[in-house]
Amino acid sequence: MTIVHACLREGRGGSPTAVVDEGLSVRASSLLTDDERRRVPALAGTSHAVFLSDDPAPADGRANVRPMAAARFFTTKGELPACGHGTVAALAFLAARAGREELRVDVRVSGRVVSGRVVRGASASSMDVTFGAGPISLREPTPNELALLLPALGLPATTASGACIATLGRPRLLVPVTTRSALTAPAPAPDRLAAVCARLDLLGCFVHSAGWDTGRVAARMFAPSIGVPEDIANVNSSACLAAHLLARHGTPRIDVDMGDASGRPATVTAGVRSGSPGALVDITGAARIGQVRRFPV
Repeated sequence: MTIVHACLREGRGGSPTAVVDEGLSVRASSLLTDDERRRVPALAGTSHAVFLSDDPAPADGRANVRPMAAARFFTTKGELPACGHGTVAALAFLAARAGREELRVDVRVSGRVVSGRVVRGASASSMDVTFGAGPISLREPTPNELALLLPALGLPATTASGACIATLGRPRLLVPVTTRSALTAPAPAPDRLAAVCARLDLLGCFVHSAGWDTGRVAARMFAPSIGVPEDIANVNSSACLAAHLLARHGTPRIDVDMGDASGRPATVTAGVRSGSPGALVDITGAARIGQVRRFPV
């Protein structure tokens, strides 16, 4: 497995993500089972793992396009239908493997084709990754949902104003707080929050600061129901927030800072390409290829 640090902030931090190449060169009898894939994040010391295999779809003939790859995403709890920072890590890994300064590549995720572009970053060791996320749907949370979720997050009922249920892959609650400093307030009870999210079929809760007027926000993502008490970088929730802020305030692009509570600063840039319904968002994150590790499973 290769550890890829996804969504760096000024070359530092990022979310370490295990990328495992399960290409066609690997004998079918040697492929991991899904139970073994669930063990990889714990072995790697990461929250998520990405498993790549060659996709039989042909390249489109351009010199800088490799054949499509298929990606699957796992936490210790099981498979996810999508993972934004895992997609950043996968695209960076494919570009590094190809040895290109620039690469356009399509990755198949849960039957959907994600088109990405990777270019050399500001430093020799980093790459800037851009891909299209979406479609995203938005709705108001019900009073019952908020009555269950906010206490589990340790937040007062007054935080309900401006909250939103956003779906990209899976639904999640977006919860605003007034300032960056207020992001220290959430004190989730992990077991309680996991149970509530499972009951409501939610991925988790994305708590974010106000910042629609400046285009820069800070956020924390709590997803104990999938085995991630707090995510270092959550790209898909950042894309959901961009769609929500466009619909609510007309903000077309945001930079989302995460990971500070974990000591691993991360930043995701999200720009809305087309508005709701079914908003499409372009995501950009910087990535750095880390060490290669080998473990028995």
